[in-house]
Amino acid sequence: MLLLGIETSCDDTATAVVRDARFALSNVSTNQDAFHAKFGGIVPEIASRQHVALLSAAVQDALERAGVGLADVDGIAVTAGPGLIGSLVVGVASAKALAVASGKPLYAINHLHGHLFAPFIDSGVEPDYPFLALLVSGGHSQLVHVAGPNELRIVGRTRDDAAGEAFDKTARLLGLPFPGGPAIDRIARDGDPAAYAFPRNRAEPGSLDLSFSGLKTSVKYFLDSPAGAAASPADVAASFQAAVVDVLIDRVERAAAAEPYRMAVLSGGVAANSALQRAFRAWADRRGLSAAIPGRAFCTDNAAMIAAAAERQGPVRLADPRSLSADPNFAFELHSLAS
Repeated sequence: MLLLGIETSCDDTATAVVRDARFALSNVSTNQDAFHAKFGGIVPEIASRQHVALLSAAVQDALERAGVGLADVDGIAVTAGPGLIGSLVVGVASAKALAVASGKPLYAINHLHGHLFAPFIDSGVEPDYPFLALLVSGGHSQLVHVAGPNELRIVGRTRDDAAGEAFDKTARLLGLPFPGGPAIDRIARDGDPAAYAFPRNRAEPGSLDLSFSGLKTSVKYFLDSPAGAAASPADVAASFQAAVVDVLIDRVERAAAAEPYRMAVLSGGVAANSALQRAFRAWADRRGLSAAIPGRAFCTDNAAMIAAAAERQGPVRLADPRSLSADPNFAFELHSLAS
């Protein structure tokens, strides 16, 4: 099966052509970092306007790179939510128009489901159900029990700041450029992760939920103190990063102790963090689990993962192009969108 994917949930204008949920024949993505950097975060109105300007060319680029035309694809997959409503509307409207014009089936995909299946693109690795997924990005931090492509259950989630959001806000406190995650990862390599004992949030018994707002606040108070004013930014970044990683590994360890998993998946934009990848692989080895992590191109928002999720989830995600609407609160639980 050959699917055209479209992803515009936030600020990346992304398109791709994917075969059989496994092979990305093309994966086009244009980020808008330069437009948002001076604001220290994503400006929704700017993001949606850039999608309008870029998406048509991005679709054509993906088809050309894959060596196919729209008539050759078997369907079109689009992110219907969650995300920024203005950004989602652009992608959904474009996908609906393409589906109507070509007569191709349309698949409405949850953005987070795409991240769950991203590690299996161009990797030679197949899902081994049930698996435990740690999904960490700028807007989401979740632990997900994946019993099958259409059997997904959130077992833990953030109560405030997502991990990626905490990275961005801490980077801003350190005067680092946006996006903050890669900047912290980069300078932390020259720092001491044990230099400062920032707090690790511990969930109450029976909970796998996450919280990073207290950690971010602790870094702020430290930097405002005399000791913080003299501190090495690399040491602060490394110590903050170590605290985030410790909390995330604590939660996957607790989740794995409660269910008989065979595989552990790390996905989302924060999955590109080098310290988290090392810790996750080491934890999975100790647990006797196979670890699946996307290639860097499939960690951040991309359209290949949307097409891959559509192929794996099948007809349950078919949508009527006449009635499909973008939904910033698109339910994680599976439900048919067909009319």
